[in-house]
Amino acid sequence: MAETERKKQPIGIFDSGIGGLTVAHAITELLPHEQILYFGDTAHLPYGDKSTAAIQAYAVKICDLLVRQKCKVILIACNSASAAAYDLVREYVGSKAKALNVIDPVIAYVGEHYPNQTIGLIGTKQTVNSNVYRKKIDDLNQNITLHSVATPLLAAMIEEGFFNNNISESIIQAYLSDASLQDIEALILGCTHYPLIKNQISNYYQGRVEIVDASQIVAQHVKTFLEKENLAAEALTKDHTFYVSDFTRSFEASTRIFFGREVQLEHYPLWE
Repeated sequence: MAETERKKQPIGIFDSGIGGLTVAHAITELLPHEQILYFGDTAHLPYGDKSTAAIQAYAVKICDLLVRQKCKVILIACNSASAAAYDLVREYVGSKAKALNVIDPVIAYVGEHYPNQTIGLIGTKQTVNSNVYRKKIDDLNQNITLHSVATPLLAAMIEEGFFNNNISESIIQAYLSDASLQDIEALILGCTHYPLIKNQISNYYQGRVEIVDASQIVAQHVKTFLEKENLAAEALTKDHTFYVSDFTRSFEASTRIFFGREVQLEHYPLWE
């Protein structure tokens, strides 16, 4: 395929739901020429409480669709799926597309900015229990201590639009006041939903703790990657497409929360 044609191909992004739209939004802001093809597996959300085997099965089927749609890059915009299925996805798509995840860029960022420090992580049970962040941070050999806390209520709370109010304040405070998060220098937001409560988290710490927002870091990583691989598009040739495996009006309404504007969701019944 001619290099110019390859550059015009879309970036495929998938997530267990619509939380990954925070990453998609950050990418469109930083890379306005890139066409996004988004797939939210809303039929199976949340991935945070699914088994590794189940997540791998979903991921392979979704990647199959994204490869058929000629995506040049496939980004797993979900921490749970990045932890459970990244190696498998990379192997599965082979040379047909480049596979990226949302964890490795954050690990690289942490290694660069926080050697010899203690940092915190909040995420789903799947992400925290998989220990993927701890293993990867230990592999850096930078003497970084990681304290992780599973915060399972946060994603559902955000999807229901319960943030920036007293209910969310109480839940966020209850989680962040966990003893293991007391003496940290930085906090990794280990779930694509959490950028939406970044301000509330910042307010809680009152500037004492730096908030590591994966959506910004991942967007920057994608930009660097495209430039390095000579895959960056020169102009936006087609509109973005947003697929969901199960359609409800509330998902469509929530897209404004995650993507900054309302988008047209297309129902793509991958599991029927």
